[in-house]
Amino acid sequence: MTQPMTVNRRASAPVHGQASRQYLAFVLDGETYAMEIRSIKEVIQYGALTRVPMMPAFIRGVINLRGAVVPVLDLAVRFGRGAREPSRRTCVVVLEVDHPGGALALGFLVDQVRAVLDIAAADIEPPPAFGGSLRSDFLEGIGKVDGEFMILLDVDRVLSVEELSEISA
Repeated sequence: MTQPMTVNRRASAPVHGQASRQYLAFVLDGETYAMEIRSIKEVIQYGALTRVPMMPAFIRGVINLRGAVVPVLDLAVRFGRGAREPSRRTCVVVLEVDHPGGALALGFLVDQVRAVLDIAAADIEPPPAFGGSLRSDFLEGIGKVDGEFMILLDVDRVLSVEELSEISA
């Protein structure tokens, strides 16, 4: 197993007079997505998962991360697509989400991590009000980086502990 990639949080420098935020760009099912890094703790290489009986399909299992049990979600399944077999580039993005009992560590599978990007506020458009294959409440917006569009996900909505608990109940 390779060393985990830690996410270096630094103050974003102004870009063209606009504040920018940092996003982790990743590929899932051939599409590029990005998620603000504020909650992301690290990225680790995909390894063996322990399956847990009677869990919803989007929870692939749990991993042992330095003694802590971390549930791992399959974003492709969460987005209504089928589960995919992991490849050598598959990673687990580990983050902390707010929970009434304190911060909760969760992981989610991605096909490949691309980079940490600074995206200026001026380069973020609101999510489209129509079409698309994702629930609109999962979207923060559409970001433009070097002429490429990417879907910006709202981590609090995609990985809502309350909603995930309701679904799994």
